[in-house]
Amino acid sequence: MRALLARSSLRHLGGHPWLTALSLLGIAMGVAVVVSIDLASGSALRAFEQSTDVVAGRATHQIAGGTSGLPEGVYTALKLRPDSPDAAPVVQGFVQVEGGNHRTLTLLGLDPFAEAPFRDFSSGGAVGDVGTLLTRPGTVVMGAKTARSLGVKAGDTLPVMVTGLRRELRVSALLTPSQETTERALESLLIADISTAQEVLGQEGRLTRVDLRLKGGEAQAAALKATLPPGAELVQTSGRAGTVEQMTRAFRTNLTALSLLALVVGMFLIYNTMTFSVVQRRGMLGRLRAVGVTRGELFAVVLGEALLLGMVGTAAGLLLGILMASGLVGLITRTINDLYFVVNVRRLSLEPFTLIKGLSLGLGATVLAALVPAWEAARAAPVTALRRSTVEDVSRNRAPRLAVMGLIILALSAAVLAWPTQALMPAYAGLFGVLLGSALLVPWVTEKLTVAAARPLGAMFGPLGRMAARGVTASLSRTAVALAALMVAVATTVGVGLMVSSFRGTVAAWLESALQADVFVSPPSLVARRGDSSLVPGLAEKLRSTPGVEASGSIRVIHVRINDVDTDLLAVDFAKGHERTYRFKEGRAEEVWRQLDASPDALIVSEPFAFHRGVHAGDTLRVATDKGPHDFRVAGVYFDYGSDVGTVLMPRATYEHWYEDRGVSGLSLFAAPGQDVDELVARVRDRAGGEQALNVRANRALRQASMEVFDRTFTITQVLRLLAIGVAFVGVLSALMSLQLERAREFAVLRATGLTPGQLWGMVSLQTGLLGLLAGLFSIPLGLALAYVLVHVINQRSFGWTLQLVVAPGVVGQALVLALVAAALAGLYPAWRMARANPAMALREE
Repeated sequence: MRALLARSSLRHLGGHPWLTALSLLGIAMGVAVVVSIDLASGSALRAFEQSTDVVAGRATHQIAGGTSGLPEGVYTALKLRPDSPDAAPVVQGFVQVEGGNHRTLTLLGLDPFAEAPFRDFSSGGAVGDVGTLLTRPGTVVMGAKTARSLGVKAGDTLPVMVTGLRRELRVSALLTPSQETTERALESLLIADISTAQEVLGQEGRLTRVDLRLKGGEAQAAALKATLPPGAELVQTSGRAGTVEQMTRAFRTNLTALSLLALVVGMFLIYNTMTFSVVQRRGMLGRLRAVGVTRGELFAVVLGEALLLGMVGTAAGLLLGILMASGLVGLITRTINDLYFVVNVRRLSLEPFTLIKGLSLGLGATVLAALVPAWEAARAAPVTALRRSTVEDVSRNRAPRLAVMGLIILALSAAVLAWPTQALMPAYAGLFGVLLGSALLVPWVTEKLTVAAARPLGAMFGPLGRMAARGVTASLSRTAVALAALMVAVATTVGVGLMVSSFRGTVAAWLESALQADVFVSPPSLVARRGDSSLVPGLAEKLRSTPGVEASGSIRVIHVRINDVDTDLLAVDFAKGHERTYRFKEGRAEEVWRQLDASPDALIVSEPFAFHRGVHAGDTLRVATDKGPHDFRVAGVYFDYGSDVGTVLMPRATYEHWYEDRGVSGLSLFAAPGQDVDELVARVRDRAGGEQALNVRANRALRQASMEVFDRTFTITQVLRLLAIGVAFVGVLSALMSLQLERAREFAVLRATGLTPGQLWGMVSLQTGLLGLLAGLFSIPLGLALAYVLVHVINQRSFGWTLQLVVAPGVVGQALVLALVAAALAGLYPAWRMARANPAMALREE
């Protein structure tokens, strides 16, 4: 009997190839979106981690310096100690290849005689003369794969840019390591002698760090730490990876949650397909029950069909996800480079865990969505299973109970969202609860609205209008699912669209307030929002004295460790006679500025920093300075949308009191009254000459460039929105097709009684248009609720920013148009097919 039931199921799936194909496509797209996001973001993070691990080698600890690194004497004194541990000096920085795709590479300066305990780049083959690293200045070695991609051979010259300065490096040898991890890390590395790296990066006499292998554990580390000079700090190498993971956690979590939405919409599609399968075979299932097939066997048949669809669709989704990840990895890498750190991703990392997770999600979602149809098929008595009307009666009777359940879930979700915690998972649980509760309200609300719409539609379109409205209610078990799927997808578009537009508006207003100067000057920076490059010595003073400049300010951006976590520190020299435009979340502006100007022990922190670290005005922060760790008082918390990790700010005078660095990362120039800004920009560029490549931009151009970076960071979000809509479109097409095929006999009777193909087309089109209108109307309040949750709950917990929710009429209007267009397009094929169907054949088949 089981073999016969299995063959019957396969015959049914094969007899409806379009519906089966649409179901498989829905599962595949849902799984593919989740897998592709996981693979792409994971590949970017793993590429950075692998590169970091290979560069750190077997070091257990590092001695790190302050703003300008470590004096070479620290390493010399360490090696002269009688109990000196294994130690190797390192100079590290980034260079950008001139021409081509401007690829960014890490320049690693090493001492070959101290490297043996730490790194082994020599295993494998080498083409060229490695020995010239020590005998010829400006010489580097690189991986053979990197050289091929750049079109470079051993002995060639490689021009690079370093903070706007052009340098020429000679490639003396090409390495082909025997270990794959080392080979992958070399794809983004240039290796040089210490002195060459110091000269190229402008760090003469300084080291970035000293790598250590401390075999004596924490006791040896504590003893060594006590003897370090001021400004030098001993840190564990294992903590670096954790900092990077923490830095990008919210970004990756939000991408994953958004990708799961496509899978949720796909679940509606599975539910729709399996319900149609049960409904269409209600007669056969009833007869099987009548001849002795048990409830358990019927349950297993329907669930087995779902599992088969899930296995095929998930397998296709995994392959599609890998293909999509190859395209998405570029978008995610660019976003990480814009926001966090420099990373090169040259290949996709196929992690087994991600593929297993995709497989589990696909099969789990499919089986979960099929449970209700399978249960209904098994529980129905033979006599009721033979009647179609029974299914719709059950659906209409169940609608009020589902609505009550939906209201309860919405109330519980609101309580979860209001729970005062910084954790993201409760926020996403509440968000998906809002989606589920809203979906459960759809059947009851649809029934009430379509009954009310029958009269006005009848007045406008005659009997066909009334038939279209009543057809929605008559097939509520089918139409409600299609409506819920389209509503969720369109509401997501509304919610994410309003979140992005609100975010954009908030950032634009902040830039308008923060950027008061007329001209801004800075060297090129590899991370878009982190201008930590330096102007060459003396250039800042030269540019400040440009004719036409009335006043000027400067900024210095460095990385420091605050409470043992790497943080961006901003040292600002405010322009005299001009307003300081910072807005404060905690602290009165007048009192904050008074404290900052009066005390060298005060600083202010950005809102995201305060959120992530739990810091408030009046608290104390331990900051690593060139004079050793020092406790600073937090005078206030200011609004800032330039970094979701957080920054701290102090006046330039305070900075120079605690740090030896006198570098300048950027200038802000105020034009004299009557001075043309564009003319001043040209004059500043001429005055800079060829000393250093600089970004010299007028106020308007800098705001525009900043918004372009903002838009780039949300490109991946827009892609995910489109993918979710694509899955919903497939779901609506599947639901409408199954609905119209199910009503084939009803339409055949109408044709036989005189309804023309054009009238039938009109009625089906009118019905799909009504479904689209209802989905659009349902999606607007749900989209507004999602936008509120995204802006005031998820964004706040992810990044710590305070945003203003702005309801853009255009986004809401687009939602209505999108729902109507999606339903209309999805209804074209069913309407065309029903209009062309032969009534006699349809009646005979039934």
